[in-house]
This record gives sequence, structure tokens and C-alpha cells, in this order.
Amino acid sequence: MNLAKNKENAIAFYKMAYEGNPKKAVELYVGETYIQHNPDVADGIQGFIDYFERMKRDYPNKSINFVRSVAEGHLVSLHTHQIWPDNDQYITMDFFRFDDSGKICEHWDAIQQVPKSATNNNTMY
Repeated sequence: MNLAKNKENAIAFYKMAYEGNPKKAVELYVGETYIQHNPDVADGIQGFIDYFERMKRDYPNKSINFVRSVAEGHLVSLHTHQIWPDNDQYITMDFFRFDDSGKICEHWDAIQQVPKSATNNNTMY
């Protein structure tokens, strides 16, 4: 298991899909199966493609910054800071499971909107 390569591939996969080319991301980085745990995205490869094509169409000016990545075993975790139209900001923590061939086969995430104010001075990323 090449942990460094899996981290690179998880970032490339997410970035490519987020920026509007989910079909290419799937071709390059996804295995035979793609299990989706986000309740707002349909299960499977086509559900992933449909979701990210809709996000590109509806929100073309969003951006993503990969704050950190961690790999262990078959899992890669990505911590991101996303900025959507009207400065609507989100922090995500995504987990990708890789199969034995080094392809992504499962995804979980947690998403939280960055609040306008906080009781401490620490960022969420």
C-alpha cells in the first residue's frame, strides 16, 4: 500500500471533480465500485458524477483549499476549506477508502459551515 500515492490520488480526485470534471476523476481514480455515505449524493459512480456536474453548473465560482491529508492503511482523510458564492464558507473532512489496486472505492464526509463568529480565535482549519 503506497500511502503517499493514495494521498496524492485522493487530492487529485477530489480537486478534479470539484472543479467540474467528475467523469475524468472517476476514470482515473475510482475502482469497480464506489460506495457513497453522504446522504445528499446518490450511491455509486453515476451518483457522484451527477452531483459534481450539478455543483459545477449551479456554483461555477466555488474554490477549495486542501489544508491537510492523512493516510493509514486503506484510508485517506482530507481536511478542506471551501469558499462558495457570497463568501459562504465550509470545512469538510472527507474519508476515502482505497481498494487493493489503489483505486478509490468508498467515501464518507462531514461538512460544517464556518460561522460568522466564534468564542475563540482559532480557525476551523
